[in-house]
Amino acid sequence: MSRGKKIYEGKAKILYAGPERGTYIQYFKDDATAFNNIKKAVIDGKGVLNNRISEFLLNQLNEMGIETHLIKRVNMREQLIKAVEIIPIEFVVRNIAAGSLSKRLGIPEGTQLKRPIIEYYYKDDELGDPLVTEEHIDINDWASMEEISIATDTSLRVNDFLIGLFRAVGIKLVDFKLEFGRIWKDDEKRVILADEISPDTCRLWDVKDERKLDKDRFRKDLGGLMEAYHEVAKRLGIMPEGTNIKEINTKISKNFKIKK
Repeated sequence: MSRGKKIYEGKAKILYAGPERGTYIQYFKDDATAFNNIKKAVIDGKGVLNNRISEFLLNQLNEMGIETHLIKRVNMREQLIKAVEIIPIEFVVRNIAAGSLSKRLGIPEGTQLKRPIIEYYYKDDELGDPLVTEEHIDINDWASMEEISIATDTSLRVNDFLIGLFRAVGIKLVDFKLEFGRIWKDDEKRVILADEISPDTCRLWDVKDERKLDKDRFRKDLGGLMEAYHEVAKRLGIMPEGTNIKEINTKISKNFKIKK
């Protein structure tokens, strides 16, 4: 499937014009970043695994009636997606205290929260993706109150589904980030799930020993990031076609290069 000109390049993905109007080709890079792009590396094969894992999870959500931007996976690194206007807010769903929540509020990492909570972060690298309120979103016209309500309700539905799916394969869903976009058809606007769901955007812990199976292995210099992502894919029953994961994993020590 041919792709057109580059539309946008982010930290982990590139968007190209798609073969038809209203479509993009989304390319998954091997770049790993943390702390608002301060820490960077290229890890061979990461984009392949994220593509497959995200495709699997978004297809599951589409099948249960939660509309996503995914149309289909094109190859090992690319997806055909619906062109959406991204709402510049990250919707972070938290089930267990970790990361910035623990740091900000002094809640010990691993503490089970009484109920899932949702935090909103304004997508702006220069500002450090600040935590914001619904009122901030509304007065700045980043999204309408109706859009916030739709995205929040959808986030909680996604959370309920993913908790069960991951629990069935021995993984705790600690927290995760979602993004949403606007799409128009016949002058009717809809808010749908966009971006990706992968170990890059989720905190995933092994149920038995709480071993981290996500990007915290990169953030915290724990090593074994590709092994962890491969483990998630393996438990979900996903394997990239034609890819020798053992070979990719053995390359990690050679290809894990911090960009200057």
